[in-house]
Amino acid sequence: MLVSPVQILPFASGVRRSLHAIMVCAAWMICAPSMAVCEAVSPSSFEQAGAGYRYEFPRDHGSHPSYRTEWWYYTGHLQTTTGRLFGFELTFFRRAVPPEDVKTQPSQWSVGHLYLAHFAVTDVAGRRFHFSEKLSRAGLGKAGAEEARLHAWIDDWRADAQAAPNGVHRLFARDSTATLDLTLQPAKPLVIHGRDGISRKGAGEGNATHYYSFTRLATSGSVTIGADRFEVTGTSWMDHEFGSTDLGPDLAGWDWFSIQLDDRSELMLYRLRRKDGSSDLESSGTVVLPDGKSRHLSISDIQIESTGTWTSRESKAVYPSTWRITVPSLDLTLEVMPLLADQELRTSRSTQVTYWEGAVSLSGVKQGRSVKGQGYVELTGYAERIMQKM
Repeated sequence: MLVSPVQILPFASGVRRSLHAIMVCAAWMICAPSMAVCEAVSPSSFEQAGAGYRYEFPRDHGSHPSYRTEWWYYTGHLQTTTGRLFGFELTFFRRAVPPEDVKTQPSQWSVGHLYLAHFAVTDVAGRRFHFSEKLSRAGLGKAGAEEARLHAWIDDWRADAQAAPNGVHRLFARDSTATLDLTLQPAKPLVIHGRDGISRKGAGEGNATHYYSFTRLATSGSVTIGADRFEVTGTSWMDHEFGSTDLGPDLAGWDWFSIQLDDRSELMLYRLRRKDGSSDLESSGTVVLPDGKSRHLSISDIQIESTGTWTSRESKAVYPSTWRITVPSLDLTLEVMPLLADQELRTSRSTQVTYWEGAVSLSGVKQGRSVKGQGYVELTGYAERIMQKM
């Protein structure tokens, strides 16, 4: 069931990316046909995200192979000195194979972990959204993620960070059309989402992830589109999330927002969407104040009204397209507008999921004063229910 264009929805900020990678099983079976079918993979083979988790950085920037699913996710807004605007997304996913299956594959071709990546550039002036994808298995050095630090890669696509907890990040990705080469410096400390070290993804036991973000990274580097290379600066957002449970059978998808305002505050909001269109009670979020302090938001703290829709010519999915967000405790109302209507990814060669993820602009009023901002929105389960891929 789609979100009504005029329905006011209670939201909260706090989950988001973990759900992205839960749909990769169908694609993995293509590259690793000897694997057991997804329904036979027991999450009990992996460590569960539990309350009281104590983060240790820079170690927790790295891979967590005892958890089933993990991703490192970057989005951002970039501009040239002449004001040409770009949005970007670069995400690396890791999905573990159950230990009992790995033991039957002892060679260097063993599939202990599978890696996927999505790369997208929103060229606002060119009115074009470009995306590409990769899928690979661990082994022979083609893909992987280190445990002691942030270093995830597939072929020459990579995300790296210096060993210091707030060290510089480097991103690189390229295909036949676009290249991204960026340096990102955290401008604020990282923020841990949820309560007691976990971000809830459902009511079931262990249905949670460990999830943190760098909500504001000063960014510089270059974007290449075709034969044209652009020097750019801007601001980015980074999420890292890991856990071992998948989306519950009563959920159809999720809506996720990352918001950076010009008063140097940020919001992360996500709604787990039930099959009947209502919001799951475990939906939540986080507000980050200008001084870096953060506060958890529950589903009752936020209202989101979808004020328009967009229909994909490719998938025929009808997505919410513009929004009004209200956070009464912050005396904040925001209007959200996509920079391009068509920012749909159709990932037939990796996760095999069609979803909308794109750059947005924001304007509104906060405590009686005008405020502007930028962000990213992710919408899943509109082209098809997520669990159809499982």
